[in-house]
Amino acid sequence: MMILAAAVFATSAVAYAQSPTATEQTSPTAQAGQAPAAAIPLDQQPTKEQLAKLFDVMRIREQMQSMRQIVPSMVQQQIKSAMQQTEANLPAGTRLTPEQRDAMQKVMSKYVGKAMDLYPPDEMLADMTTIYQQHLSKDDVDGLITFYSSPAGQHLLNAQPVIAKEYMPMVMGKVTERSQVMTKEMMKEMGEIVPAAKQGAAKQGTAKPTTN
Repeated sequence: MMILAAAVFATSAVAYAQSPTATEQTSPTAQAGQAPAAAIPLDQQPTKEQLAKLFDVMRIREQMQSMRQIVPSMVQQQIKSAMQQTEANLPAGTRLTPEQRDAMQKVMSKYVGKAMDLYPPDEMLADMTTIYQQHLSKDDVDGLITFYSSPAGQHLLNAQPVIAKEYMPMVMGKVTERSQVMTKEMMKEMGEIVPAAKQGAAKQGTAKPTTN
């Protein structure tokens, strides 16, 4: 489950990285320390065509496709760890055969591929369009188009794939490692509840009835 969630997160991360929250410092109306702005009035909202131009200049679809190529290789280590955990949970003396390991890896890889399609790029861009219209004005979008068309904006976009390739494995690795530790702690505490409940029930069952 964690592997599939990580795959979806990695694919959608590029959209958030260039969302209004992430880019608001480049917005003409943004102010340092300013509280979140109210929704943009309808007559000031950018058109879908204007936002489509912005997304094109920002290379968002291209970045999404790049992430779809990076993620499968990133999750291979997580798949290997999941297989090792599955084998460790088998009854004592039971081991997976090479054929079973191969079959399990194919199943996991298949579902990672399916996870990549849970939130298709077209749907993601449509959702982004609606959100951008609520929080960015026409002037904001024009300013962002100007920025991303500039040498500095193009340099940022050129660096994005390299940054993502280095950063996403770090994120997935830390999240996976720390979530495993947290899951073990949670299961330990839950395991302590069950014996305590049984002990309490046993005491109630052996308690002597009071006489008047």
